[in-house]
Amino acid sequence: MRPLDETETRIVFEKLFKFIGNNLKNLVENPSHEGPDSTPGRYCFRLNKNKIYYCSESLVKRATNIARPNLVSLGTCIGKCTHGGNFHLTVQALNLLAANAKHKVWLKPQSEMSFLYGNHVLESALGRITENIVAGDEVVVVNMADVPLGFGVAAKSTQDCRKLDPNGIVVLHQGDIREYLRMKDEL
Repeated sequence: MRPLDETETRIVFEKLFKFIGNNLKNLVENPSHEGPDSTPGRYCFRLNKNKIYYCSESLVKRATNIARPNLVSLGTCIGKCTHGGNFHLTVQALNLLAANAKHKVWLKPQSEMSFLYGNHVLESALGRITENIVAGDEVVVVNMADVPLGFGVAAKSTQDCRKLDPNGIVVLHQGDIREYLRMKDEL
């Protein structure tokens, strides 16, 4: 478990910035009330076996007592670094993204399962959509009760969605909360 170097930090922050914009400051400066100290700590990012974790500094200090090969996880795994130098978000980061997202798409109740089976979001499935979305923006997909279901990339802008036919794709699927069931053999 080690801190991110400059390149890794830039890649992770660029990806998170696409989803949460200026709210990235809230994620980084979020006070942590864990640990024996009465003073609040902060949250940080750590790398372990090509996975990026978001955890409190007090938890990191306590984890130094565990040998690196024995340390499996620490905090919330928000993504993976690829060998090519890219960063891919995992579904575990969904709660962090949903709390700070700048663009959201709400699904109608009858369309939730279609998205959770790994399908893209069609125009007929839209309940609401955030204003000023541009094609290519990263969005968080939630149901009408604001429960986060997954995330993806906007295929069309907000204005284009208004004149799109019902079978047109609005959001390209990237991840959802049912991935655990679909990938249980790999885990």
